[in-house]
Amino acid sequence: MLKCREVVIYADHLLAGELSVVERAKLHLHLAICRHCRRYVRQLRVLIGALQRLGARASSDVAAAVMRAIHARAGTSRS
Repeated sequence: MLKCREVVIYADHLLAGELSVVERAKLHLHLAICRHCRRYVRQLRVLIGALQRLGARASSDVAAAVMRAIHARAGTSRS
């Protein structure tokens, strides 16, 4: 099962539809038992939605910079 730090790595890829079936299953299993990570994923959905609503004002570079900042603060990275 994933640890909370790993959820930070996988959550953005989950929302982008970029996880394998196995990775997605591991993440959903963790989310089923961890309310803190469920909250994190909900907040990430809100953030991504807000960036999308900004439209032309927020380039993909801005979104990528936000995700890098989130990972840096959490001390994680996705290889």
